Amino acid sequence: MTKTWRNIRGAFDILPWASVADGAAVPGSAAWRYVEDAIRQTMARFRFEEIRTPILEEEGLIARGVGEGTDIVAKEMFVVDRGRDRYVLRPEVTAPVMRAWLQHRLEQRGGVQRLYYIGPCFRAERPQKGRYRQFHQFGCEIVGSDDPRADAEAIALMLTVYDAFGVTGSRLRINTLGLPEERRRYAAALRDWLEPHRNALSETGRRRLDKNPLRLLDTKDEREQALLRDAPLLVDFTGEPTRSRYESVKQCLDEAGIDFEEDAMLVRGLDYYMHTAFELDSPDLGAQSALAGGGRYDLLGAALGSDRPAPGTGFAAGMERLFLALDAQGLSVPETASLDVFLVALGRDAQQWAFREAQRLRREGASASFDLKGRSMKAQMREAHRQGALFALIAGESELAAGVVQLKNMDSGEQTQLPADAAPTHILQCLGDARANDAPVSIPSP
Repeated sequence: MTKTWRNIRGAFDILPWASVADGAAVPGSAAWRYVEDAIRQTMARFRFEEIRTPILEEEGLIARGVGEGTDIVAKEMFVVDRGRDRYVLRPEVTAPVMRAWLQHRLEQRGGVQRLYYIGPCFRAERPQKGRYRQFHQFGCEIVGSDDPRADAEAIALMLTVYDAFGVTGSRLRINTLGLPEERRRYAAALRDWLEPHRNALSETGRRRLDKNPLRLLDTKDEREQALLRDAPLLVDFTGEPTRSRYESVKQCLDEAGIDFEEDAMLVRGLDYYMHTAFELDSPDLGAQSALAGGGRYDLLGAALGSDRPAPGTGFAAGMERLFLALDAQGLSVPETASLDVFLVALGRDAQQWAFREAQRLRREGASASFDLKGRSMKAQMREAHRQGALFALIAGESELAAGVVQLKNMDSGEQTQLPADAAPTHILQCLGDARANDAPVSIPSP
């Protein structure tokens, strides 16, 4: 029996139209392009430049950058062996961006590097709603500044992206993770406090207690959450410089009119974070409520072997989670790209005319399509409707012999006869006038 090939579990095809994969809705490629374009436009307003790093990176880069003790490195990476070399499909993008910053000595460009990215990432975790083995991230990295305003800038950019789509009701939470030595003292105190309660922890909680007690602060287990309400707080282990810096970040947010909640239990799952940490949540996403998150990582460069300062801050966000939030709030994005002209051709000579005139229209900047199956006029008009054409340009053998064609406005149903050689110019004029005046397309008299 011939095998029927399918995409692997936890990954999905993005088709030209909306589809369903493993019971979850997948927007069509036009919707993805619309969202990506809106993200890029927002990034440009903040003067961020796009960076694209390889999907494959050396295993050691990710292990050092993300942290040996994290779940990502321990059990969620896709590893590729090639002789003595080991590569991974990137599980996140911050470490690769820092690698690129160091490798290409981007600090020599002068000033602070404001970078953003959009692309796929990979984690070998159990697929569930909003979580996939191949998923898509966008985010920003501000490298070369330890100024508290840079943290606030990353937060402002993150919020502006969601504002651009009309997403409402989200909650911004912030915290300070302090300096590494402050965090180490706190981790020891938290472990000492939790040790008498070890038997009340889940298996995952006990493992986190041994490896990285701070990860317990991110628990979704209600019993563990209740237990932690009386636990020591990290902020009590920070010194004046850390608290002063945290106050500066909050002041920037206040002055920009950005609402936030302080959450002393907020931590980030990657080892490279320090000082400011933040997360954007949406109540519309259920238990897995995070839309985006990030923070400061001044020591990441040193962890990757840098001998020069490489302070950085940024955020990462999931495209799939953005689509979930849009859907939950009834916010639609275009599922198909509009088509300017569909050429309906009846007969061999008319089919050749349709091919020729479509190229002419495209050269002048219009989008044009035509039938490639020699179907009936009724079937071709249905196709014009399906493709969302603004106009149908209709010709048969007799019309072309008489030197005329029919132009139909697909929205209003208005139809007029035009000289065949003047029809493309007439269409372009109609489209140009409508776009210049931001008005519906109409058919003026020829």
